[in-house]
Amino acid sequence: MEFKQEQIDAWKKEHGEIFLFTVEDKSCILRKPTRVELSFVSGITDPMQFNETLLKQLWLAGDKEMQDDDDYFLAITKHLDQVFKVKEAEVKKL
Repeated sequence: MEFKQEQIDAWKKEHGEIFLFTVEDKSCILRKPTRVELSFVSGITDPMQFNETLLKQLWLAGDKEMQDDDDYFLAITKHLDQVFKVKEAEVKKL
């Protein structure tokens, strides 16, 4: 799936960081999760349900097979943690 630059720019303006996931001939764009969304999914104990819920929450556009087909879905979930990487903090004892 091809994404127009104007749409990518609009998503960046609205959501901040966005991410392109590509598996073979399919692709999708996800946005970075909010603190509220991470809090919500953190209560899900089943790892597959966690990934499925997070994927649906962050989905902006893409090939529906990325959500529905197990092979594509599992390929995405291996890298899903990339969307919620945080900045590093420096701690100094005073």
